[in-house]
Amino acid sequence: MTKTENKSKTQTPEEKREEMQTKISQLGSELVKEVDAGDNLHIDIPVRGSANVLFDEKQKKILLGDKMSKRYLFNVAHARRFMQTMLVASYVKKDLLENNLTATLRDLYYAKKRTIKGFKEDTIDEQKESDLAIVDLEVAMDSFRERLHLRAEPKGRMAGDLTVLDRVRNKVDSIDLSRMGSGGWAVPSIVEQIEFKDVGIEYVLVAEKNAIFDRLNEDGYWKKNKCLLMTTAGQAARGARRLLQRISTELKIPCYCLTDSDPYGWYIYSTMKYGSMALAHESNRLGCPDLKFLGMSTSDIEHYDLRNVTIKAKEVDIKRAEEMKAYAWFKSKEWQSEINLFLEKKLKAEIQALSSKSLQYISNSYLPEKIKNQDFLP
Repeated sequence: MTKTENKSKTQTPEEKREEMQTKISQLGSELVKEVDAGDNLHIDIPVRGSANVLFDEKQKKILLGDKMSKRYLFNVAHARRFMQTMLVASYVKKDLLENNLTATLRDLYYAKKRTIKGFKEDTIDEQKESDLAIVDLEVAMDSFRERLHLRAEPKGRMAGDLTVLDRVRNKVDSIDLSRMGSGGWAVPSIVEQIEFKDVGIEYVLVAEKNAIFDRLNEDGYWKKNKCLLMTTAGQAARGARRLLQRISTELKIPCYCLTDSDPYGWYIYSTMKYGSMALAHESNRLGCPDLKFLGMSTSDIEHYDLRNVTIKAKEVDIKRAEEMKAYAWFKSKEWQSEINLFLEKKLKAEIQALSSKSLQYISNSYLPEKIKNQDFLP
C-alpha cells in the first residue's frame, strides 16, 4: 500500500477533496516561481513506457519504476502537451473540486477542446489527447483520476447477499445487492465512497461475460453458494477492478475468475490480478493479488469432454499466447504448462461451451466441483 492510499483511508471525502486542491495549487505556485525566476517552466512526470515497468514478484503486481522525465513549456516537442496538462489541472480544480462535482472524460474533452478566445484552432483535437493529459496529471500528483473527480463510463454488474452504502454528496444510499433483479447492481466508475455492510458472502466469482453472469443469476447460483457474482463485460473497467480489490483486501474473502479458454480471456484475468503495463501507476489500487483463476483452462477441454465444441485458434491467438508465455507474471509452472498445452492443441473454448452438456451444467456441476476441489490456477 502506498503512503497516499494509507493516508486516504483515514480522510473524509471533504479532506481528500481539499488535499487535491492544495496539491494542484502547489503545482501552480511552483510554476509561478519559475516564471519569476526566468526559468523554463516544467513538470516532473514519471516515465510510463515499457522501459519503466517492472513486475514485483513479492507484491505480485506490475508496477511503475522510478524513472522520471521533465516536460517543458518552451520546447517544441513538449509545449502542446504541457499546455493541455495545465488545462486539465485548471478544469479539475476550478470546475470540479471547488464545486464538489464529477465529470466524464468526454465532458472534460469538450470543455477544453477550444479555449483560446478569438482563435479557431483547437487546443485539444481529439479526446485521446485530453485522456493522456489526465494521466500526466494523475502521475504528477501521485494520485488517481477518481480523486480528481473524473469518471470513465461505468461497466460491470454485481448480485449477491451484500449491502453497500453509496455516499453521494450529502446523501447516503443503502443498496441491497440481493434485491437487484435480473440485471444486478451496476458498478459505478468511482467506488471510493462505497462502504460494505451486512456481508453474507463467502467468496466472489468474477465472470468475464455478461451472458455467464445472467445464467448464474437466473439459476440463483449466488443464493445457493453464498457468493457475490460479478461480471466485467470483457476487459474490466477501473471501477470494477478497484471494487474487487477493496472487497478482497477489506473483507478478506476469496475471489475467483471465470473467462473463456483463450489468451485474451487469460489476459483479462491477469490485469485484474497483477495490473497492466498501461496502468502500471495504478496497480497498487487496481491489482488483486489474491485472485485465483478458476477456468476455463485448456485442461478443462479434455477433462470435461468439450473437444467437439471448441474453436480453432487463429494466428493472432497463437501470437498472443507466445507473448504471454514470456511475461514474468505468467512464469509459474502451472501457467507455463497451460500455455504450452494451448500452443500444442491450438484450440479455444468459450465458457458457454459447457451449455452443450446442459443449460445449467455450469451452475450445478462445473463451478461447484471446481471450487470444492480448489481446482484453480495461481
